[in-house]
Amino acid sequence: MVWKVLFFILRTLFLITLPFIVLVRGAVYFNTAQDLGIWPSLAGGIIVTAFLLFIYMTFIYGRFTGRIGDKDNLKRRLVFAFIIVIGFAAHAVIFISNDNIKAPEIKEEYSELHPLLRLAVGVIVKLDMDLVITDGQRAREDYEKMGLKSRKNSLHYKQEDGYTYAIDLRTNDRTEWRNQALAIYFGAMGFNVLRHVGTADHLHISLPCKFHPGAI
Repeated sequence: MVWKVLFFILRTLFLITLPFIVLVRGAVYFNTAQDLGIWPSLAGGIIVTAFLLFIYMTFIYGRFTGRIGDKDNLKRRLVFAFIIVIGFAAHAVIFISNDNIKAPEIKEEYSELHPLLRLAVGVIVKLDMDLVITDGQRAREDYEKMGLKSRKNSLHYKQEDGYTYAIDLRTNDRTEWRNQALAIYFGAMGFNVLRHVGTADHLHISLPCKFHPGAI
């Protein structure tokens, strides 16, 4: 009986989180593995997720009514699924709370962070509301100011497409299991994840960049 309850809980959690996983991982896959542009990649993630949500809605409708509905009903359901996913994705990409940003200057640069990285942050922050971005865009001289060796190719630099491909996340004042869970999430979504100590302990998250393969 206990195993059945546990299985039900795990299955429910999986079904709830799957659309979010598909949205982020799908968009990153289209961008990094299929070499699609940023917005076509995001659109691809939205399309796949909307169809998944459509399947969910159709299954639930069928369980309650015993039928899947007529053509118009299916069409409305599909449109509704797209509206939900597009709205959620747009909010995740555009909005970030001041509570999740260490300094005002980082908030000002947030729009120049790669949209797929913003999407990933926007999704996980719904669960990890204490997540804090401690660093985003940098220039070469910033490394010198921090007493670090300047890097030739850093994904903290603005790249040829005008976006920054890396952020740093706070690890201090957080339990280690939460830091590990955050690292697992970003790694599973297709991002590079490193634990840096540098000037302070933090998680360095970056999206593979075609302009500088292998750079972090």
